[in-house]
Amino acid sequence: MPVIQLAPVVIADSITRVATEAAGAVVVNGSHGGIYAAYVAAKLRVAAVVFNDAGVGRDEAGIAGLDYLAGLGIPAAAVGHNTARIGDGSDMIERGVVTHANAPAATLGCHPGMACRDAAAALQQASPVAGEPPPALEAAFLLIAEAHAVWALDSASLVGTEQIGAIVVTGSHGGLLGGRPDTALKADALAALFNDAGIGIGEAGVTRLPALDSRGIAAGTVAASSARIGDARSTYEDGILTRVNRRGAALGIGPGMTAREFVEIVRRAAAEPGRNA
Repeated sequence: MPVIQLAPVVIADSITRVATEAAGAVVVNGSHGGIYAAYVAAKLRVAAVVFNDAGVGRDEAGIAGLDYLAGLGIPAAAVGHNTARIGDGSDMIERGVVTHANAPAATLGCHPGMACRDAAAALQQASPVAGEPPPALEAAFLLIAEAHAVWALDSASLVGTEQIGAIVVTGSHGGLLGGRPDTALKADALAALFNDAGIGIGEAGVTRLPALDSRGIAAGTVAASSARIGDARSTYEDGILTRVNRRGAALGIGPGMTAREFVEIVRRAAAEPGRNA
């Protein structure tokens, strides 16, 4: 009988932090399971993928990518945010427990209640999907062009030099990647907003906030139940703050405020003569 070639397992803290090694592999990663993360996985031509369910949240956005990938024939699953730290692939493979699996993953024996390590092993039976990857998904939007500019970025991985000194409203979770403070934000924005991903085990979903304090960046998270994770415009339009760092609190921002209020307060403070937000 022919020997079945099993797909390799790649572990990553974010789906945006892997490259060619993801092609044909089972990628266990610390990203939320939203549409944008699933799109990135599909572009990487993964054989299968495991995400964090990010608290599931509004409109089940934290696992919406599973159905998106099912439509492309790609097996995908998500582990519970209360079982393993979001943004930490190693923690997911060690102690994550599956909460959701799409139909292609279920066909391979992956199911809720399964340990992430066992789910990854089951998904190794997956074969890369033939055909072209999906077209580019628009994910960056300039909400306010006047100083101080406001950007909506569906993923914090899209932050670059253009966002230096701007307010960055993201669809990303508020967790550090692998617990490393240098991953909090790729450029020195004026302020930043994230989704709290249900906060989760070890409060992993909000760990970017103190790291950004040390860089003088006001930052906060919105409730996963209030805004769709992976959707920056929903963060801005729907988000209700759950956590704010010291820098943000010093500006008078606090939990219960809207994301729009966060942006307005930061812009107003930045415009005051002699005051840096």
